[in-house]
Amino acid sequence: MPRALAYRRAADDEPFSALNITPLIDVMLVLLIMLIVTIPSLTHKVPVDLPQGDETAPPGQPHQLDITADGTLLWDGARISDAQLPALLKAGVSADAPLLLKTDEAARYERFDAILAQVKRAGVSKLAFVGHERMKID
Repeated sequence: MPRALAYRRAADDEPFSALNITPLIDVMLVLLIMLIVTIPSLTHKVPVDLPQGDETAPPGQPHQLDITADGTLLWDGARISDAQLPALLKAGVSADAPLLLKTDEAARYERFDAILAQVKRAGVSKLAFVGHERMKID
């Protein structure tokens, strides 16, 4: 028995010669996971057609189209009929003028949808909705 104890003491005093690779494997796994997560986001591209502005052409004067609570149309404050709207929209598109669309909150959605369809058919590309800041969803 004394011989076995002597052998243990000699082995305990010697330095441990095997390399502990557990931290190395942990670091490599973390790097692999980061690579797997980041590579798809770097290679995934969403094509977006951004407008190329012309520095020399000034923007046209904006026109405002109002839809009142009873469905009446107002073009820059003046009352118009439904038959006059397409001609005014075509003139606004040819002048490259933005259209501001303001709808009363009590107006019917069907009326708004019909007017918006006419705006789309006229080819209006510069459209802004005005006065909807007060209709926040809390």
